[in-house]
Amino acid sequence: MARHSWTVVAALALLAAAACKPDFDLKKLTSNEALYKASLAEYNHHSWDNAVTGFEKLTTDLPARDTLLPRSYWYLASAHEHIGEHLLAAQSYDRLVESFPDDSLADDAALEASRSYRKMWRKPELDPLYGEQALSSYNTLIGLYPTSPLIPTAQKEIAELENWFAIKDYKTGMYYFRLKCYDCAMIYFKDVLAKYGNTPTAKQAGVKLVQSNVAVHYKDDAADLCAQLRPKYPGDRDVRDACKDVPVVAAAHDTASQAPVKPPAP
Repeated sequence: MARHSWTVVAALALLAAAACKPDFDLKKLTSNEALYKASLAEYNHHSWDNAVTGFEKLTTDLPARDTLLPRSYWYLASAHEHIGEHLLAAQSYDRLVESFPDDSLADDAALEASRSYRKMWRKPELDPLYGEQALSSYNTLIGLYPTSPLIPTAQKEIAELENWFAIKDYKTGMYYFRLKCYDCAMIYFKDVLAKYGNTPTAKQAGVKLVQSNVAVHYKDDAADLCAQLRPKYPGDRDVRDACKDVPVVAAAHDTASQAPVKPPAP
C-alpha cells in the first residue's frame, strides 16, 4: 500500500512539473535572441524535438554574420543526433564547417559530422557510402585544422573505420575463397594489403592470400608474400602454418600491386 502511495506521489510530482513548465510556442518568441534562449532551454531540458524546431528556425532566420548562427547549427545538429537522426545531424555539422570554417566550433563540428556519418554504416558488409562520407569528413578535419587537439582522436577513429573497409574486402574475398575461385579471392585480399596494410584484418588477408596462391600453384607469389609476412608477424601461428611448406626467398616483390580488375562483389 505504501509503495502504491509513493507511485501516486511521484506521478503527481511529474504532472506538477510539466504544468509549471511553460509551453514552447514559437509565436510568442518575437526576437531571434528570445528564440535562441528558449531553444537552448529546451535543449538543456532534453526536449530534443522542441530544440530542433527552435534551432532550425534560427538557422533560416538569423543573418549570415550573426554570432548566434554557428551556435544554432551546433545545437541543431546535436539535438538531431540525440534523437537518432544521424544524417540530419551530419548535414547540420557540415553546414557549420562550410559556413564558419574559422569558428571555434568548426573543428568539433567536423569531428562530430564524421561520427554521425559513421553511425549510419551499421555493418562492414553493407554499402560503405556513409563510411566513405565519414572518412571524407575526417580528412576535412585533418586538412583544415592540422593543429587541432582533436587530430589524435580523429586519427584513431580513422584507423577503426579503415579496418571496417578492410573487413568488407576480406569478407568478399572469403566469399570467393569458399567457392574455390581463388583468383577472384586474391583480388580482394590484395586490396586489403595494399590499402589497409596496417589494420588488424591485414594479417588474415595475407594468410588467405598465401593459401590462395598455394591452391593455384603460384609458388613464386606465395614465397614472396611469406617473405613479407614472416618478419611482420614473427611467431604468429596462422602465418607459420600458411607458410610452412612455402620456400624462403631472399627478397619479396610487392604482390599487392599486381591486382587485375575486380570481379563484381557478391
